[in-house]
Amino acid sequence: AMADPSSFASPACCLTRHLHLRCRADFGARVLRGTAALTARAERETLRCLVLDTKDVQVFKVTVNGQDAQFAFGEKHSFKGTPLEITFPNELRRGQEAIVEISFESSPQSSALQWFTPEQTSGKKHPFLFSQCQAIHCRAIFPCQDTPAVKLTYYAEISVPKELVALMSANRDGEAPDPEDSAHKVYRFSQNVPIPCYLFALVVGALESRKIGPRTLVWAEKELVDKSAYEFSEAEAMLKTAEDLAGPYVWGQYDLLVLPPSFPYGGMENPCLTFVTPTLLVSIAVIKVSSSLGIALSISWTGNLVTNKTWEHFWLNEGHTVYLERRIGGRLFGEQFRHFQALGGWRELQNTINTLGDKNPVTNLVINLDEVDPDVAYSSVPYEKGFALLFYLEQLLGGPDVFIGFLKAYVQTFAYKSIVTEDWKKFLYSYFKDKVDILDKVDWNSWFHAPGMPPVKPTYDMTLSNACIALSQRWIQAKESDLGSFSSADLKEMSSHQLIEFLALLLLEAPLPLSHVQRMQEVYNFNAINNSEIRFRWLRLCIRSKWEAAIPLALKMATDQGRMKFTRPLFRDLYGFDKSRDLAVKTFLEHRASMHPVTSMLVGKDLKQDQ
Repeated sequence: AMADPSSFASPACCLTRHLHLRCRADFGARVLRGTAALTARAERETLRCLVLDTKDVQVFKVTVNGQDAQFAFGEKHSFKGTPLEITFPNELRRGQEAIVEISFESSPQSSALQWFTPEQTSGKKHPFLFSQCQAIHCRAIFPCQDTPAVKLTYYAEISVPKELVALMSANRDGEAPDPEDSAHKVYRFSQNVPIPCYLFALVVGALESRKIGPRTLVWAEKELVDKSAYEFSEAEAMLKTAEDLAGPYVWGQYDLLVLPPSFPYGGMENPCLTFVTPTLLVSIAVIKVSSSLGIALSISWTGNLVTNKTWEHFWLNEGHTVYLERRIGGRLFGEQFRHFQALGGWRELQNTINTLGDKNPVTNLVINLDEVDPDVAYSSVPYEKGFALLFYLEQLLGGPDVFIGFLKAYVQTFAYKSIVTEDWKKFLYSYFKDKVDILDKVDWNSWFHAPGMPPVKPTYDMTLSNACIALSQRWIQAKESDLGSFSSADLKEMSSHQLIEFLALLLLEAPLPLSHVQRMQEVYNFNAINNSEIRFRWLRLCIRSKWEAAIPLALKMATDQGRMKFTRPLFRDLYGFDKSRDLAVKTFLEHRASMHPVTSMLVGKDLKQDQ
């Protein structure tokens, strides 16, 4: 079996199949402490030890089937953490199981956990905690086989201050007073579908819920809960559309949790509980919400059921997810809209590759993560290059209806398993066995293993893109004397999606003259728009054209929310503009302590501030 370069565990020797977690959240010390009991099964004869991943975790005691066991930490690695080697008191025979119970405490600096002071929340009264384990941070909470090649079920009992609520990526299984501490209450959870460790998730805060569908609750702080319930009211309709396209939803609950603004990703699709950020809660167009919901939903099939075996094959999770998300969009808003979204994705890919460089090995679809931190390699490539490959194959093999048949069969065949690209390709060939001659013409080597843009560009319906292209070209070609010809009427027929695309097209070109950007603000008043996707691109455009008035606005957006997708490019552009460089560094250093640990690490690298 292929080893996972991002993990110390060797599941080929010993496999963890179930976790029973009992722990308490200590907001004063900013730690989780308790016991993690792993059910481990020997996969070979005479097994004497188990190696687990850890990162900045203290271990106080280990028992195996109730007997004390010896344990030792190995050498610390810069981003992988430290291997924990546990020696069994008695060797295990192949197929024999043992319960390995570890008393642990996470570090206040854990890269998986973000602790908020009451001031950082919407309600300002209570603290808040959330975890983000993808890709390799579960090991920073408790010792585990932190590789997507291993899937386990779990049961958890979490003790939290009684005025707070705990939620997990699992079905809720009741609550009771904590017998050991009258100021605490214990919440219980069970996840009976095996999941990889990166989908382990915990949130603790002053949360309330509203029921918005037969299997859906929206959870948020009191101040946001009604607005959130309204925003996500079409969740059940989307679940049905997705089930229609991809097969039944197996996770039971489909709850949504609205997080504090510093969450580093747009969403995190944990089973039973999808995390979404407040930047998605701008009521400009319900459809923006659907696209984030769509992606969260789609991954319930294509990432959480079928999982990449190592992070080198991340595109298997994300390419299929984006494909399914855009198919849901096509069902709801028409095929032209799906093509428009797909073309927007192609431009996003161009943008990423312009930033990373077209010879950069992290722009390969299948990447090599030997000694490469998955967080540093993270980009839109697995999403958009992965999608482009599937969209290209759809067109090659007979269209959307034919291809969705493949997707459904793929999900059914590999459900609950972890696979690599080769498994996917073999299945594609066996499903389309009557079209092997067509498949053999695909330049697989370039698609999978070459950096830069894909070898072939799929065909896109241009109907909705043409207006964006025409308007962006008018601005690019305009001389000073033409600036009077622009007016607010230019945008009358354009949707918010088209505005995003118009700005994205301008960002692919050389910076516009300052006078053009100032005139754009005069006629279109983009500063007044709160939709974060539009605002983000508009502010980047202003900073690139060296408009000093935009500096405070860009700094505010970079620090008011924590989505990496917005925060990193804004800080990078501010750092690249001589008039804002020092202020960008100063602002980052002031906010660093309250930023998400992964975000602050990556922005620190961008601003040359990494310690």
